[in-house]
Amino acid sequence: MQITLHLNGTSHHLDVDPRTTLLDALRHHLGLTGTKKGCDHGQCGACTVLMDGRRINSCLTLACMVEDRDITTIEGLGTPGNLSPLQQQFLDHDGYQCGYCTPGQICSATGMLEEIAAGWPSHASDSLDAPFDLTHAEIAERMSGNLCRCAAYSNIVAAIRQAAQETRHEDAA
Repeated sequence: MQITLHLNGTSHHLDVDPRTTLLDALRHHLGLTGTKKGCDHGQCGACTVLMDGRRINSCLTLACMVEDRDITTIEGLGTPGNLSPLQQQFLDHDGYQCGYCTPGQICSATGMLEEIAAGWPSHASDSLDAPFDLTHAEIAERMSGNLCRCAAYSNIVAAIRQAAQETRHEDAA
């Protein structure tokens, strides 16, 4: 099957089996190995990428389903010389430990911060109306689909909270 993936701002034409997951298309057809295969069941979040700015599990998504959608992977969020605010905060707060889950954590947190900015409540939100306080419980609930086997959760929460504060200050300026 011939498909076109709009990935990190660039179009890629691929010939894939219709059963190919987006995760396998990224890793094996395009050589983008930042997105990880953890459980292959959508339970760990290591494969999280953004589709049109929203978080998805690429291991559960067929590549042909995302044709003509904008896909962003960890490689599209920043570069070694120009990290995204979340990438920088994960480094500053040691929110990566072994690093295996980090790309999915950062993609998920990027989508989560967009959800908060859009006024989407979570189960842990005190109210259905924005703005939402980025409490530990709020971040933990919103990031609950991303597991870290090294248990770096407190550092991950601190990194997300700091990146959100910096982004709010930049938006206010």
